[in-house]
Amino acid sequence: MNPLLTPAATEPLSQFGNDSVWVVILKAVLIFVLLVLLTLFNIWFERRVVGRMQHRIGPNVNGPFGLLQSLADGVKLALKEDLIPKAADKVVFLIAPVLVVVPAFVTWSVIPFGPEAKIPFTDITTPLQLTDMPVAVLFVLAIASIGIYGIVLGGWSSGSTYSLLGGLRSSAQMISYEVAMGLSFVVVFLYAGSMSTSEIVEAQTKVWFLFPLLPSFIIYVISMVGETNRAPFDLPEAEGELVGGFHTEYSSLKFALFFLAEYVNMATVSAIATTLFLGGWRAPFGIGTIWPGANEGYWPVLWFFGKVMAFIFMFVWLRGTLPRLRYDQFMHFGWKVLIPISIVWLLVLATYRAIENTGGINRSVIYVIMAVLVILIVGLLLLDSKAEPEKVGPIEDEGEFDAFAGGYPVPPMPTFSTTGKTGRETTAPMASSSQGGGSVEGEER
Repeated sequence: MNPLLTPAATEPLSQFGNDSVWVVILKAVLIFVLLVLLTLFNIWFERRVVGRMQHRIGPNVNGPFGLLQSLADGVKLALKEDLIPKAADKVVFLIAPVLVVVPAFVTWSVIPFGPEAKIPFTDITTPLQLTDMPVAVLFVLAIASIGIYGIVLGGWSSGSTYSLLGGLRSSAQMISYEVAMGLSFVVVFLYAGSMSTSEIVEAQTKVWFLFPLLPSFIIYVISMVGETNRAPFDLPEAEGELVGGFHTEYSSLKFALFFLAEYVNMATVSAIATTLFLGGWRAPFGIGTIWPGANEGYWPVLWFFGKVMAFIFMFVWLRGTLPRLRYDQFMHFGWKVLIPISIVWLLVLATYRAIENTGGINRSVIYVIMAVLVILIVGLLLLDSKAEPEKVGPIEDEGEFDAFAGGYPVPPMPTFSTTGKTGRETTAPMASSSQGGGSVEGEER
């Protein structure tokens, strides 16, 4: 048994499975309503924060402080014309948004909002969590992977090349960053001695896992931004190349479901980060030691959502600050930086836990070895990033350009004629907007 776990840490799972049917239904309905309201608030919150960052006012007309702006957007989407492209596979086209939004809600079934509390106006005491299981975090990963199918099938069934490219990008992106995310979870399992969300929260009674597992926390935070397709990792929706990404052909309520799933997933990954690394529903900043009642009743729900909103603010801050990465940079960072660091950190921590359990080596020696390994890893990554690119030689003259060489006719460049001082008429190819220095894109290049 993990020495960090107290005897109370083995009890949380016994609290579940004893609720009556109406209590389970009540919890499920409350979670659904809470997530819908949280989504409406987060849309307003994002617009207000980005508005402040860009010295704008943001929504301020619909309702007090513009709080009803998100509701107005929802009504607008519902009243829009619902279009289905002719080339679309209608059955898959209709199922895809459902496959995206349902897993986003189901994941919250194993998220702990607080300890046991009494239901108002009754004598029933129940844990503030729908259910739990010995492999709850693996259940979260399994459910999250289903959402990928919805995005991929939505892009494929649209009958559009750009939507298909967006779906393929999303599948590669989510699979790549789920590997690093899963490895960061394994470190938490090793340290907590359990995969149950309630037991992981219980194991953080003395210290949050943020501090001893800081590298895993950083890896997870980066991975969760990539997993949710949010800026600067919003490559599947890159308007510059893909018009609008995998949901280009969607409209009305079907588009609203994709939109809803994105914001619910933001809250989901934030809730998982809170549960695994920030003590879950426990009071922050040592409030629990000063005020014993801080971790009792319904107060933990307030602490939990306060931590979740801190992560939501981080998402908004990134969107208002960082530009979108190139796709090759994004995949390079995932496979050649995040995953190797995750594997090395996992091996280091597993070795440390094994040595600590056997008591073979002094702890200070272990710390020195870990520090040396971290320095070596960082040094290797810096050397790799500073490696000189391959030098490209001068382009050789390939002779006269054949427009029909590849089987597809390419029209010749348009020419214009000018008459110089000598009276001779000369012709020159007309510069296109992509080649000339007058365009914004050309200047940026």
